[in-house]
Amino acid sequence: MHRRHLVIALLCAILIASSAQAQDLWDLANRNKEVLRIATLFTAQDVRGRLSNDEGIDSAIAWCKQTGVTHAFIESFRDGYTAQRQALEHARDRFRSAGFDVSGCVTTTGVGKKSTGWESATCFTDAPTQKRLQEIFEYAASLFEEIMIDDFLFTDCQCDECRQARGDLSWSAYRAKLMIGVSRERIVAPARAVNPNVKIIIKYPQWYDDFHNRGYEVVEQTADYDRIWVGTETRDYADPRWGGKVQYETYFIMRWLGEIGGSKCGGGWFDPYGTHEDTYVEQARQTVLAGAKEMLLFCYGSLLRDTGPANVARLRTEIPGLFELARLVRNKPPRGIAAPKPPDSDALGEAYVYDFVGMLGLPLVPTATIDTDAKAAFLPAHALKDPQLQSKLAVLLEAGAPVLVTDGLAQRPTTSATNDLLVLKVSRDPKRLLELPREDLKLIRDKMLSPFGMQFDAPNKTALYLIGDDCVVVENFNDTAVTASLEFAQPVEAKAALVLPVDGDAELSSTPGKVEFRALGARTLVALTLSGRNEGQ
Repeated sequence: MHRRHLVIALLCAILIASSAQAQDLWDLANRNKEVLRIATLFTAQDVRGRLSNDEGIDSAIAWCKQTGVTHAFIESFRDGYTAQRQALEHARDRFRSAGFDVSGCVTTTGVGKKSTGWESATCFTDAPTQKRLQEIFEYAASLFEEIMIDDFLFTDCQCDECRQARGDLSWSAYRAKLMIGVSRERIVAPARAVNPNVKIIIKYPQWYDDFHNRGYEVVEQTADYDRIWVGTETRDYADPRWGGKVQYETYFIMRWLGEIGGSKCGGGWFDPYGTHEDTYVEQARQTVLAGAKEMLLFCYGSLLRDTGPANVARLRTEIPGLFELARLVRNKPPRGIAAPKPPDSDALGEAYVYDFVGMLGLPLVPTATIDTDAKAAFLPAHALKDPQLQSKLAVLLEAGAPVLVTDGLAQRPTTSATNDLLVLKVSRDPKRLLELPREDLKLIRDKMLSPFGMQFDAPNKTALYLIGDDCVVVENFNDTAVTASLEFAQPVEAKAALVLPVDGDAELSSTPGKVEFRALGARTLVALTLSGRNEGQ
């Protein structure tokens, strides 16, 4: 065959294979929508620049199908720009006719008066700004049956008008009162007046330790809205702009808000900023592992540039495995060490300490309250928010439950007289926990895992998750392979049910009661299914 003809034939074969693979992923995604839905967002600017004609819509639909996306959120407002009705309606209808679920979105940036704080934040005390906000949601409700609110529905403004309005209240109390009122009177009620069937989702950011300081009141707002979503973006830890967040944060916040929201909690939302392929897909794994019913890839325009294409290419290889992971954890409660984060609690120098403790191989069960029936508990300074802390702590210790506390809590009068606590030295710098050596971690794990009849030995940044009575997940977040072992007090048969990435290195051996990882590859997750285990063990 002539060389030119051979090249053309090879290109045709590649295109045919690529098309078939995309169709396979689209079909797979549709078959698994009840287990896990994959969504993306088209910002208002995407609507203007990429969905304003049929050619652009065709490209967007093709990209979604290649990525297993079955749910399109089409945004009507962001950064002061309102997308045109004709463009929104046409894009909405084209996606629906192509077999997609379609919802709307609003990002409350550039609404009106700017905050004196964050450049993108808003002064919601201002009456004209509130009126404009109402108009934005009335417009969105006239177009969509479901509307997501991106995570800028907060304020940190300290202008003269805000100062006068708050009176004798603390800033956190005033902002909570303000934003609850804004949600009820300027968003939910007006939107339902336009469209009685509309469902509105509030998406909470990932910075859960600052919610109450900026007006997010997760108990009342979760009750007021139809659904809640969770920001699960963690990105590269060392990235100069976006870094400082560890991967376990995704799991913790998704599980924590999932407990607060119950059936209202829908999905997790992550982005490509400050990530590379490994950390991008780790966001997806942790979102699914935390029980999310859906994951949203923010956003179409950003995923077409910079690190986006490489990240998406890697994600596509993991999507079949993510469906399987979702199936393994669906409707199974997490087990392990109770980790209460009372809503509106202050970190007192231990911000996001839960995330770093989770990186130590301690299987946390995020919760909003201190449960005296817990088999084991981790209590940082946040626990001081509970007025019954001292009595609850006494009940836990009397029952023989091991309790790990931070030094920040141990130094408080509430707990300083108690000698039965295991103290974790944080020194107001949770990041230092990532430096704890393996031998020190083993001592902590052995005590904290004893009520669950198991021992776990692994280096730092190797996380352990106990899901239901028959699933254990181990994920290595290190850049090198590690060795690890998991021992059970009673004979248990363990079988590797899933490895991610698909070509991940997971050399393990299993004997009744013990699993040894001779090599658990860098950035690799292994899910084990257990049999022969007594319920409650």
